[in-house]
Amino acid sequence: MSVTATNQIAPTGQDGHRRDLLHQMLRIRRFEERCVELYSAEHIRGFMHLYIGEEAVATGVMPALTPQDAVVSTYREHGHALARGVTAEAVMAEMFGKVTGCSLGRGGSMHLFDAATRFYGGNAIVGGGLPLAVGLALADRMRDRQGVTACFFGDGAVAEGEFHESLNLATLWRLPVLFCCENNLYAMGTRIDRAQASTDLTGRAASYGLEATSVDGMDVLAVETAARSATEAIRDDGRPRFLEFRTYRYRAHSMYDPDRYRDKAEIEAWRERDPIDALVRHMREAGELTDRDLSGLEADVDAEIDAAIAAAHAAAYEPVEDLTRFVYAEVSP
Repeated sequence: MSVTATNQIAPTGQDGHRRDLLHQMLRIRRFEERCVELYSAEHIRGFMHLYIGEEAVATGVMPALTPQDAVVSTYREHGHALARGVTAEAVMAEMFGKVTGCSLGRGGSMHLFDAATRFYGGNAIVGGGLPLAVGLALADRMRDRQGVTACFFGDGAVAEGEFHESLNLATLWRLPVLFCCENNLYAMGTRIDRAQASTDLTGRAASYGLEATSVDGMDVLAVETAARSATEAIRDDGRPRFLEFRTYRYRAHSMYDPDRYRDKAEIEAWRERDPIDALVRHMREAGELTDRDLSGLEADVDAEIDAAIAAAHAAAYEPVEDLTRFVYAEVSP
């Protein structure tokens, strides 16, 4: 099944809601663009994987979730964390390695975590979040908690054993997991059709007995429609669902990647389908957005990010004497 909804109205049908979706995508895009500048200035160190181009997926899925639901992400998770409700200040401080970060400065870009929003990573291992999501869903069921666990992962994870084990167990045990595959066509530098004999990811997921749907991941309204439909079905029958979001990252795999494995024309072709530009056009055609409205949203986003950067610069690093906290090991006297 395929969902494409360039003209589709979000289920709320409210101008204000579509404006919120646009605001969220702008927050994620501008946050990461500023992170690139900060990385170049060496305020952010280590690995950093950007979500630029894929903002519609996180932005569209999160409104379908409740505070009781859980989210498991990948190492490309800045957008997921921001859309889930982790503050820009807490994420930016974590990027700086400061103690005010959401992981106390210990995780950095790839290991964002926030128990208050039930955001469980940020996982550096490809496919590593899949079994964690199954475990969280099982724990919720054993505790009689009504919730869905949304698990984000890339197309490269489909080639990992954890993918098959996790979908099998989730279906076998009837666990409320929403598997969200962000298919951006590349597993690091390898295009999907050069690594996988079958690129029909929904077919592969469906072979485990769960409903699988392919969605235009560059269309935030289509993403939200599909996510709401899937989560409602999961809440109704407790069975897992699989959504493949066909999307694209404009930037290289990571800041260390020279990005020599794909044609620049391919990148530009995908930029023509930019999710932010598409929603702006849709709202303008519907009379829901003016140039002044858009400038106001951009100003709000800039102010929020400026404040987050200032707070990160001002925050302290973890004291040296605290470095053994949260480290569990037997210590000889």
